[in-house]
Amino acid sequence: MDEKEYSDRKYDATGQPVQPTLWGKVKKVLAPVGIAFAVFFKFLVKLKFLLPVLKTGGTMILSIGFYAMAWGWKFAVGFVLLIFIHECGHLVAAKRFGLKVGAPVFIPFMGAFIALKEAPHNAWVEAEVGIGGPLLGTFGAIICEVIYYATGNLLFRALAYSGCMLNLFNLIPIGFLDGGRVATALSPWLWVAGFIIMVGVTIYQFNLIVVFILIMSLPRLFSLFRAKSEAELRYFEITPAQRWSVAVTYFGLIALLVYGMNLTYIPRETVQ
Repeated sequence: MDEKEYSDRKYDATGQPVQPTLWGKVKKVLAPVGIAFAVFFKFLVKLKFLLPVLKTGGTMILSIGFYAMAWGWKFAVGFVLLIFIHECGHLVAAKRFGLKVGAPVFIPFMGAFIALKEAPHNAWVEAEVGIGGPLLGTFGAIICEVIYYATGNLLFRALAYSGCMLNLFNLIPIGFLDGGRVATALSPWLWVAGFIIMVGVTIYQFNLIVVFILIMSLPRLFSLFRAKSEAELRYFEITPAQRWSVAVTYFGLIALLVYGMNLTYIPRETVQ
């Protein structure tokens, strides 16, 4: 018998060792299991908070890797950060309306998305959440242009141009693009205009991503030509002030981004 086991023994009044009960033996066996379970539970609690970070961070790194193969790692890092700022705009807008949302997930060459865990209450909320991304994303592009003016580094002007183009593309009023969500508060018939624009883009320069967007937009487009329930009609009921607010923000942002692309365009001869 070692010294520790000897010291753990209990004795009665006569000095004889007390034999442990069955429950005592069970507790002695289960104690380490309980400690291990408690440690594992704490790990799961921490993991619950870490998973969104790992999901966003992991897909960001993956996207940077893919973009780096095409454009170099410096531009890739800046471009993915611009996408992240854009998605944070959606996140902030959704939180402002009390909507539950998932963490941003990045998909190489398709941008990123945040999953709404509950549907917007009406077209006004959907439009506000939709335009939140381009609003903050435009601010990110402006910051890149300011850095360019301060440093003269053409990388930041290229990022500013890409940021303007990215957010302008997202404002096309079609399907699940941000412009398609904003159109719910203006007129869903704008989806037809958006569809025509995207078809024109496909004809001008074929792109599988654009084709995918066109296909995914078809259900919403077809919904324009079917009878709607009373609940569906109520979804589009917003005040004139809300509609004007969305219209001014939407078309004003489009004008700003078009101007931004013209301002930050880098002629090929300048790069060479």
